[in-house]
Amino acid sequence: MLQQFIMSMVSLIDNFMVAGLGDSNMASVNVANQINFVYIVLVNTVCGAGGIYLAQFKGAGNHEGMRHAYRFKVIFALSASIVFFILCWTIPEIMIAIMTPGNNAQAEIISKGAQYLRFTSFTLVPIAISSSIGSSFREIGLPKIPLIISACATVINTIGNWILIYGNMGAPRMEIAGAAIATIIARVCELSFFLLYIHKRRTLFFVSFITIFKIDKRLIKEILAKSLMMFASELSWISSETVVTALLNGRGGAETVAGMSAGFTIANIFFLVFSGIWTASTVIIGGSLGAGKLEEARNRGEWIKSGAVILGIVVAVLGTAVSVALIPLVFSNLSDSARQISLGIVFVILVYLPLWALLNALFAISRAGGDTAMGMWADVSVNTILFLPGAFILAFTTSMGPVSMYAILKTSDIVKYLVARHFFKKERWIRNLTLRINE
Repeated sequence: MLQQFIMSMVSLIDNFMVAGLGDSNMASVNVANQINFVYIVLVNTVCGAGGIYLAQFKGAGNHEGMRHAYRFKVIFALSASIVFFILCWTIPEIMIAIMTPGNNAQAEIISKGAQYLRFTSFTLVPIAISSSIGSSFREIGLPKIPLIISACATVINTIGNWILIYGNMGAPRMEIAGAAIATIIARVCELSFFLLYIHKRRTLFFVSFITIFKIDKRLIKEILAKSLMMFASELSWISSETVVTALLNGRGGAETVAGMSAGFTIANIFFLVFSGIWTASTVIIGGSLGAGKLEEARNRGEWIKSGAVILGIVVAVLGTAVSVALIPLVFSNLSDSARQISLGIVFVILVYLPLWALLNALFAISRAGGDTAMGMWADVSVNTILFLPGAFILAFTTSMGPVSMYAILKTSDIVKYLVARHFFKKERWIRNLTLRINE
């Protein structure tokens, strides 16, 4: 959670510095980052699928199985990075245009956003490898290592932004191009730190890059069978969120995009609850299941659910006070209307936070035991039947503002929770996956 907090602060600092350039520049950077977020979700899904097995192999004491799970992460995360790199260089304007339909400042956002997207495409490969390594450290119970490395990358990124965006210390004033270059430098440094550490310490999951493709084919089939359902779930979620974000972006001009982006940047600080839930579930539940302690896993699942709700409530209450003070301070250079939108969207998110924390706990616990079908059915059914159709109906039949529209649409998550709860009670997740691999 602390590592996620540091990463969120990087985003907040980036937005704070870019916000000084005005609504249109901030809107351009954040629309590009919305596209990059799709890539991040795919990489996290790959790492999550491999992480299910890596954590259980750790519980079973199977080091070779851990290495194969790590290989899976690297191979498929790199594959995703190559695809996205090609897209970012060939059709960035088209992707940004899709994200800003009907926006009054679309032409300016497309021009600046495409430039930023091409620059940041050079971070995709470093992100793929760093995510594979960092998530593996957390899954074997060593979260301090990626925390320290992320903190170092944060400092580098912040200093780079200060120098390159505004032209300090004799550097040229590069504005949003400077923000992109600072991000590239920070990501390359982060990857270098990870590679140096795993080569020096020879961690349990470590394999040299030369042997990265020497993976157990049976294990790949096992992980792919699980990850395909995870991909369906995450693809349903991210595609529906992307479409809805595009519809919300069209409810005004640059101030709408900037305000929504600022709001979600603040909200990302509170979303650290979710990363904590996922990591804790993977390590604690996965380790118990891999060691064959099924009843212990069942009991631990119950207190993770309870803890998730309590944590969600506490963060929501504290977040309300923090947001009122933080948004006017951090985004003082944005227009009044942009700041009002950002504050409104944060309040809506905080109201839903306890529900989302519980929903994430159900998904995370189930996936730790290999039950990826639950998330798929809950996400795909609700997003397809309620969330997306509701978004189009509100967008084309009302003049509702983006905040009110988002608040109404998210009531669909109540139904999503009921679907997830139904599947969770079947306890299909209480399984030792390593037994099937070892047979």
